[in-house]
Amino acid sequence: MTPSNRVARTAGALYLIIIVAGIFAQFFVRMSLIDPGDAAATAAAVQGAESLFRMGIAADLAMIMADIAIALAFFVLLEPVSRALSLLAAFFRLVQATILGFNLMNLFVGLELLTGGAGPLGAVGEGERHALALMFFEAHGTGYAVGLAFFAFSLFLLGHLIYRSGYLPKVLAVLLMIAAAGYLADTLARTLLTDYAAVQPFFDAAVFGPAVIAEVATALWLLIRGVRTRPLARSATA
Repeated sequence: MTPSNRVARTAGALYLIIIVAGIFAQFFVRMSLIDPGDAAATAAAVQGAESLFRMGIAADLAMIMADIAIALAFFVLLEPVSRALSLLAAFFRLVQATILGFNLMNLFVGLELLTGGAGPLGAVGEGERHALALMFFEAHGTGYAVGLAFFAFSLFLLGHLIYRSGYLPKVLAVLLMIAAAGYLADTLARTLLTDYAAVQPFFDAAVFGPAVIAEVATALWLLIRGVRTRPLARSATA
């Protein structure tokens, strides 16, 4: 196995970890426990499945650490195509990982409000603590969307570099760039629309479904097939 294919298969394995951990944490844990419109129901669900909620946080940590590692793997793999663009893609991905890491504090604080006793909020009623917890959980969702904006730029650059490299089928590169546009559109919609909740189901179906397909296909190709190795001249502009 060539060094490029070793890096490619490592990137593929890391990508699968990111996808599986991210889907588990976001869709199977938080979306099943957090009801944006009902603080009491959310509190009851999280308190009744605290271990599952903590597993979701642990999955997020695994996803973030894999994200940091894959930023390096893709830089090493695509640096011969364009050092400048591959470095920029890694920077965007690392910023995303940093945002998501700090954003986890919202989940920890919300969980502490529900399961850690009154503490310094002893004078605050149970209903108020439930409302505060939901506020932190929803703040985590907003922070996640902000992180996805940086991920969108990283993913677009990744698709562009893969397209130029010829390492993978060009259709995968195009799908990644389309997925990047979808992620960015979702973040912009959250930012600009006053009634985003009304169109969120559309974005969930139109953005995240195709994006998952594009990223899973790329991860599996990297893991199983590797890359088409051929000499690449370093970009003169790098």
